[in-house]
Amino acid sequence: MKKKLLSRVLTGVLAAGMIITGTFVTGTLTGCGSSNSDSKQSTEDDTSKDDAEAKDDSDAADTTDTSDTGDTAATEGTTLVYASNDYTRINPAIDEHGEINLLLFDGLMAHDADNNVVEGLAESYEYDDAANTYTFHIRKDVKWHDGEPFTAEDVKFTIDAIKDPDNESEIFSNYVEVSEINVVDDLTVQFVLSEKNVAFLEYMTIGILPKHLLEGKSMQEDEYFHKPVGTGPYKLAEWDEGQSITLERNEDYYKGAPNIEKIIFKIVPDDNVKALQLESGEVNLAKITPKDAANFKDKEGYKVYNMKTSDYRGIMYNFNNQFWKDNADIIPGINYGIDRDAMVKSVLLGEGITAYGPLQRNKYNNENVEHYDYNKDKAKEVFEKAGWKLGDDGIYEKDGKKLSFTINCMEGDQVRADLAAIASQQLKEVGVDVKAQVQSEIDWENQEAFLIGWGSPFDADDHTYKVFGTDQGANYNYYSNADVDKYLKEARQTDDDAARKEAYAKFQEAMAKNPAYTFFCYVDVDYVADNKLSGISENTVLGHHGVGIFWNVKDWKFEQ
Repeated sequence: MKKKLLSRVLTGVLAAGMIITGTFVTGTLTGCGSSNSDSKQSTEDDTSKDDAEAKDDSDAADTTDTSDTGDTAATEGTTLVYASNDYTRINPAIDEHGEINLLLFDGLMAHDADNNVVEGLAESYEYDDAANTYTFHIRKDVKWHDGEPFTAEDVKFTIDAIKDPDNESEIFSNYVEVSEINVVDDLTVQFVLSEKNVAFLEYMTIGILPKHLLEGKSMQEDEYFHKPVGTGPYKLAEWDEGQSITLERNEDYYKGAPNIEKIIFKIVPDDNVKALQLESGEVNLAKITPKDAANFKDKEGYKVYNMKTSDYRGIMYNFNNQFWKDNADIIPGINYGIDRDAMVKSVLLGEGITAYGPLQRNKYNNENVEHYDYNKDKAKEVFEKAGWKLGDDGIYEKDGKKLSFTINCMEGDQVRADLAAIASQQLKEVGVDVKAQVQSEIDWENQEAFLIGWGSPFDADDHTYKVFGTDQGANYNYYSNADVDKYLKEARQTDDDAARKEAYAKFQEAMAKNPAYTFFCYVDVDYVADNKLSGISENTVLGHHGVGIFWNVKDWKFEQ
C-alpha cells in the first residue's frame, strides 16, 4: 500500500502514457494534453494576457480572472501567482513532497537560509543526554488559522499519527525511536527516545496538525486535507480542484503578517506550459527547465534564479520485480553504460553535476567510492560475466530472453523525460534494450524501474535512512542491504562527527558495491520570477523538487 503514496500526492490532470524509444528527444516531450487541449491553452493564455493589459493600475487589488476558463491573472503588487504541480491533498504528516506545506504549517523547529535548524513554534528546548529526552517549550502567541490556541496536545497528536502504521506515513522512519510523548502542560511537550537519533531536531521541523480538527478522523482521506488549517504565514482561502489553490496572508501570524496579500498556486502540471504562462503574464513565478529558463535570462521584466539543490536523478530499480530478483548483478554494468557528462551538458545545459551517490552535497560525502565513470567495455564485461551473450541485433540475451527493461517517468516532468530518453539511447549502445515510458499513473508494485528524484539539503540521515533502510517509509524499491542498514543506524546514533563521517563513508561504500540506484546527476533548478518580486533567498540550497524556496516567504514583497 505504501508504494502507491507517491502517485497519490502530486498528480496533475494527465493524459495517456507514451513510449520514447531509441532517440533522445529535446523539448518535445510535453507532459499533458492533445493538440486540442494545447489549442485551448493558447487561446486562454492570449485572453488572459489581453485582459491583464487592459486593467487600470487602480484595479491592482483584483487578483483573479473570473472568466469561465478558470484561469488566474497575476496582479502586480498584491498577489503572487505560482505555477504549481497539482495536489490531491495537503498533509505534511503523511506526504513529504508538498511545497505548499511551508506556507500553511509550522514545526516546533524550522530552517534558516543556510538550512540550519532553529526554533520555530518552540521558543526553546532542552536535551537530557542521560535520559535521551527532548523537552520543548512552546510559544504563547500561536493560534491556528481558525483562532484556536496551539498547544502541546497538537504536537503529541501529530507525531503519534505519523508513527501509527495504519496511517502509512512515508516519514514514519524519522520517529521510530520515540518511545514516549509526555504533555507536561499546554506549552510544554517532552519526547523520550529509546535510542539516540541525532537528527531528531531536524525532524521536529515537520508541520504540526490540529488535534481539535482531526482527532478520530482518517489521516488519509478526511476532508480536512482539502481544507487544511495550520499555523503558518498563509491560510487556505479557496481550492478549485485541478485549477488553483488560493492562500491569503495570516494577519495573526506569530512572526508578523506577510507582505504579500495572496499567493495562488495555479495548477500547471506541464513544465513547458509553465514557461508559456510566465510569458503570457498568467503566473509571475515558476520553476522551469534549463532550456526554457535560457529564454528569460535577457528578457525585460523577469529575473532568473539558478539555485543549487541536493536533488538527484537516476534509475530506481524495483527489487520486488522478478526481473531484478534474477538480475541485480547487471546493475553495475548499467552504471558503467551511462554517460553522465553528456546528460548534464545536453539536458541540464550544464546546470548540475554528475552523480555517483546520495550525499554529494552533504558534508559526509565519500568521494572515494566507485563512481562508475562511463566505460562501455566495463559495462559489457559485467553483462558477460553474468552470463549474457551479445545477439546479432546488438542486444544481450540469455536463456532465450533479451536484456530489456522499462524506465517509467511521471508525466509532466520534462527533465526526467529527457533523462530517461537519453539513458535509453546510451544503454542500447552497450547492448541493453531500454524503453523510456512516460505515464500518467505509475504501478509502483509491478513496474521494473522508475526515473527517481530524491535528495535533502539537511542532516545526512534525511533521505538516506528512510530511503535505503530495509522496510523504511520511503524505501519504494524494496532495497535491502544488511551493511547499509548497519552503517545508517550507526550514523544516526552518534553525535561524534568523526564517527558519523566514518559510518556514512562505509554506508556509501556498501551501497556502491550493491547499488540501489543508477545515479545520473544532481539538478540545479531555475526559478523565473517577475523582476519586481524581492526576498527570494537565492543562495539557499534547495531540496527534492526544489522544495525550500518558500522558507522565508513571509518576507517576500513586490517592489513598486
